[in-house]
Amino acid sequence: MNRPSMEEYLAKAEVLVEMLPYIRRFRGRVVVVKFGGHAMVDRALAQKFASDMVLLSQVGIRPVVVHGGGPQIGEMMNRLGKESVFRDGLRVTDAETLDIARMVLVGKVNRDIVSAINVHGPLAVGLSGQDAGIITARERHADLGFVGDVSEVNPAIIEQLLSESLIPVMATIGSDTAGQAYNINADTVAGAVAAALGAEKVIYLTDIAGLLADVDDPDSLIRRIDASTLETMMSTGAIAGGMIPKIEACVEAVRNGVTSAHLLDGRLSHVTLLEIFTDAGIGTMITDEALDPADSDPQPVTRRSNSPDTPRGER
Repeated sequence: MNRPSMEEYLAKAEVLVEMLPYIRRFRGRVVVVKFGGHAMVDRALAQKFASDMVLLSQVGIRPVVVHGGGPQIGEMMNRLGKESVFRDGLRVTDAETLDIARMVLVGKVNRDIVSAINVHGPLAVGLSGQDAGIITARERHADLGFVGDVSEVNPAIIEQLLSESLIPVMATIGSDTAGQAYNINADTVAGAVAAALGAEKVIYLTDIAGLLADVDDPDSLIRRIDASTLETMMSTGAIAGGMIPKIEACVEAVRNGVTSAHLLDGRLSHVTLLEIFTDAGIGTMITDEALDPADSDPQPVTRRSNSPDTPRGER
């Protein structure tokens, strides 16, 4: 096997130097990462994601992982001979489906992520929104069964784990005040947790490059946009389908103190590190206030809505 050339070693050194100001800037800050999409089901990408979270922790950034598991729930339901029913993109969740969702999210997906991180050392701790009353939930709609929304986030146990330099990994099952469990959209939970923690960033790993002005044109990526513009796009139908809960969660987060939200292509290796530690930045960055016109990207007229094919409920 050929050894790397001196030029390749120098290129790696340049990357390390480029990281330094970002390490200084974000050291001690909380970054919430919503893990889902292709990055979750591709074993190689999942392993790289785990190493990325460890690197963030080792340089003093405090990552919190929030995950869904819709495809895994669907696969388990098929194996058990139970049909998935969706309404407005959300999985109708009866008592049996809720048990399956809890088993898959808490017992399988969460354990897999924790194990992948802990290959690098005893760093990750698995949680669900039910643990220590992290997420108080409420019923979204009676027709959807045990599908919930976030009423309140109690971040105390997450903050305790972060203070001990541990990496919380949270499944998105919450409970109401009577103890009834609900399955909650992971995008929504990530935004709410980020706001409750006063996070520097909330990052969503998706199966697209970011928010596109025209879904048929990958070159129409909107690199920076503010919350008010996004709200207008949603009201006019320019954003629809599976992108809605992500955008709503991003807007809610930056409106409640999170410095920025990011939509990144989770199909790219080490995409979280590229966004945090390099000058270029990738994907779409969302902030609360409007940008200076000189700094913002021109917004092309949207011909078709941003609407990923996967269901909205459990990304």
